[in-house]
Amino acid sequence: MSGAVEDTFRSLGSALERLREALAQPLANPLAIDGTLQRFEFSIELFWKVLRRLLAQQGVQTATPKEALRKAYSAGWLDDETAWLQMLADRNATSHLYDETAARVVYERIRGHAAAMDSAYRALATRFGLSSHDP
Repeated sequence: MSGAVEDTFRSLGSALERLREALAQPLANPLAIDGTLQRFEFSIELFWKVLRRLLAQQGVQTATPKEALRKAYSAGWLDDETAWLQMLADRNATSHLYDETAARVVYERIRGHAAAMDSAYRALATRFGLSSHDP
């Protein structure tokens, strides 16, 4: 694997750790939801970039996050295309959320998203022989 893939993959592992830290914060903490949303945005951004780089090494070019997720799903690297596309939609929505109720809805979905990202992260580490953090 190229150094760029390894570096981005390690950054993704760190981002997923930070996302789990945010999810562990009690909701009584006023920054718990905002921090989780921001860490989720960063994690999903790194995830699609890792997928794009891995796909490129396989000779598959992608230009957008949605295209990278769909092609990674087609390659058998992701389990549930609909769930990953929902993650992307949630990431896109979080940058425009100013309504606390809507933010809480996305926050609750992030708990499931984080588990799916951890699972896919471990699977990619195994498939491509990438060094990983232990999500």
